[in-house]
Amino acid sequence: MATIDRQATTLALAHALSAAERGLAVIPLSRTKLPALRSPHRDDPEPSPCHGECGRFGHGVYDASTDPRRIRELFAAAPWATGYGIACGLHPHHLIGIDLDTKSGTDSSAALRELALRHLFTIPATVVVLTPSGGRHLWLSGPPDVVVPNSASRLAPGIDIRGAGGYLVGPGSRTEHGVYETAPGTAQLAPAPCPRELLRLLTPPPRTHHPTPPATGQHGQGLVQFVLAAHAGQRNTRLFWAACRAYENDIGPQLTEPLVEAAVRTGLTEREARSTIASAARMTNPSPRRHG
Repeated sequence: MATIDRQATTLALAHALSAAERGLAVIPLSRTKLPALRSPHRDDPEPSPCHGECGRFGHGVYDASTDPRRIRELFAAAPWATGYGIACGLHPHHLIGIDLDTKSGTDSSAALRELALRHLFTIPATVVVLTPSGGRHLWLSGPPDVVVPNSASRLAPGIDIRGAGGYLVGPGSRTEHGVYETAPGTAQLAPAPCPRELLRLLTPPPRTHHPTPPATGQHGQGLVQFVLAAHAGQRNTRLFWAACRAYENDIGPQLTEPLVEAAVRTGLTEREARSTIASAARMTNPSPRRHG
């Protein structure tokens, strides 16, 4: 059983609540940087596509919330938590994390500078979080209609990307290796918009489009098209993002069937698709919540 460090948990909760005030959805993390709450379905005979519809905690980033009451309940359920994760890609910041690692033996900062010179972009002043291992996390804000997938060293060796469905360890978190801290002079900054050329590098090339099922207006058709363009490994992520945008624009119920149809075309089962859309509805409209 995890050792409980009440002071670290209290500090992590305070930092998490502060992040939530800035519109950042959070979850409690353990010292290993993993979600502190285990899946309630871990002993099920068959894997479950549940993203929280069961009403219980333990669904990783799908538990993330900006609601102070829910955040306190999450931490109360995980008194061993010593940190918090910030969900990427969610309204209003649509956060993208650029993780400049030092453990790979490569100079990831130099690699990012080389990319910037080659592709003619500059990294704007933004939030920078210093990791215990000497790395850095750069926080950028993405457009609401662009899905940035998670990746490891795809952009360059030592540069990992935290996008839709991923999370960043929040500043103030204590892990096995030390404390994550905001770099001096960046704590009060908002995540800066991601440069257009960098955003282009972070998003996968478009796939040949299938005919678009009927949807609600031009915006709805665009969201369905995002789902249809999903590559293997991106299907749930793209569907989740499209459904979030639909509910933010009050067309979620009307767009459910076209999104389900599009997701099934890409290879998801109807059950998986409906589960993911329901999760997006809960995440986008957190009240009322069911609690287990």
